[in-house]
Amino acid sequence: AATIVHDTSEAVELCPSYGLYLKPITKMTISVALPQLKQPGKSISNWEVMERLKSMVHNHQFSTLRISKSTMDFIRFEGEVENKSLVKSFLACLDGKTIKLSGFSDILKVRAAEFKIDFPTRHDWDSFFRDAKDMNETLPGERPDTIHLEGLPCKWFSLKESGSEKPSEEVLVKVFEKFGEIRNVDIPMLDPYREEMTGRNFHTFSFGGHLNFEAYVQYREYVGFIQAMSALRGMKLMYKGEDGKAVACNIKVSFDSTKHLSDASIKKRQLERQKLQELEQQREEQKRREKEAEERQRAEERKQKELEEQERERKREEKLRKREQKQRDRELRRSQRRLEKLQAEELLQQKIRLEERKLLLAQRNLQSIRLVAALLSRAKAVRLQEQERKEERRRLQEAELRRVEEEKERALGLQRRERELRERLLTLLLTKRPDDGAMHSERPQKERRLHKKHEREDSVHRRSASPDHPRSRRSRSRDRHRRGRSRGRRASAGRKHSRHRRRAE
Repeated sequence: AATIVHDTSEAVELCPSYGLYLKPITKMTISVALPQLKQPGKSISNWEVMERLKSMVHNHQFSTLRISKSTMDFIRFEGEVENKSLVKSFLACLDGKTIKLSGFSDILKVRAAEFKIDFPTRHDWDSFFRDAKDMNETLPGERPDTIHLEGLPCKWFSLKESGSEKPSEEVLVKVFEKFGEIRNVDIPMLDPYREEMTGRNFHTFSFGGHLNFEAYVQYREYVGFIQAMSALRGMKLMYKGEDGKAVACNIKVSFDSTKHLSDASIKKRQLERQKLQELEQQREEQKRREKEAEERQRAEERKQKELEEQERERKREEKLRKREQKQRDRELRRSQRRLEKLQAEELLQQKIRLEERKLLLAQRNLQSIRLVAALLSRAKAVRLQEQERKEERRRLQEAELRRVEEEKERALGLQRRERELRERLLTLLLTKRPDDGAMHSERPQKERRLHKKHEREDSVHRRSASPDHPRSRRSRSRDRHRRGRSRGRRASAGRKHSRHRRRAE
């Protein structure tokens, strides 16, 4: 995994023109012994243990600290620091120390040691090539002269002017020819047939997502191989950009034990590549023939489709022509029907106007009849009201006549009684005083004249009270006034006569 490097003081130049350096591996292994957990369900937090380890290192910090293995008995960490000189101080702070975790009574013991690098030694490759029976140390590739590198970042070994991130054999040669003359190099991922020949996938990805590759570097002399292996021992590859920022990654270095760059292997790969190329050419030819056959078939199908399309187009045009003819016929029939409908509507409108005219005339006649009837009814009502008023006046006149007759009858009755009383009184007077007859002989004559006058007035009054008399209402009121005055005079005359008679008596 690529990590950011803050301190590059211990970096060794590998190829400054491409920004490549070698930096010592500064790793350490830290083991923390775990106590026996007595309470069920209780566990120890790896994160808490890691934080305690970080706090035990005073004034320093780990570049990386990760858990490499965790069991019920111990936790193993791999820590990395910036410089090789800090490893001993870190070991002094950690090795043999103890950790006290919260919630646990037991103390955790810490053991720290420098990381053991898995790198082949000279004894390893000497003994391998000495004991190998199928190796011939006189032939290149079958002796210790080839380095096998894994985990190289593609971007660091690419040509900058190409704009591609694929690694370049030219860049690989320039980087590693520092240790001696190079006889041959090989990057398997650049061979498109290599994966098919070996059945391996040479495209690998690192933790950061960058594409890594493996490579073989064969030196012409054994000295170059020795110098390269010695320089790469305990080192990791560092890239320093133009902006001054540095990034480092671990690479795996070993000697080639598969005769990868031997002449026989190269020839074998060339033969296999040639066979694969021929096979690919055959496949290409087969694909080309199949493609041509498909093209011919598609052309025939296309031609057939074109013919079918033309037939469909002809049928569609015929159908469209028939449809248009039908449409024209429908439009003609529709226009005829519309014209007939307009004519019928016009005739209907004329009928409607005629009927409306008749209706208007009928309404006017009806209004005239209603007006005449209303006027007649109003005249009849006025006439009825007049008749009612006349009838009311007649009833009032009859009532007045009856009242007058009753008063007259009452007055006549009173007069008769008065005459009777007067006659009785006269008879009484005449019987009592016969001597006074000569003196009073003139009185009966006056009384007879007065009585005749009263009778004449009564006859006039009866004629005037009849409803057929031609005199007006005003005349009748004057007659009533006169009769009242005559009655008053008669009453006063009677009263005077009574007083005279009383005096005479």
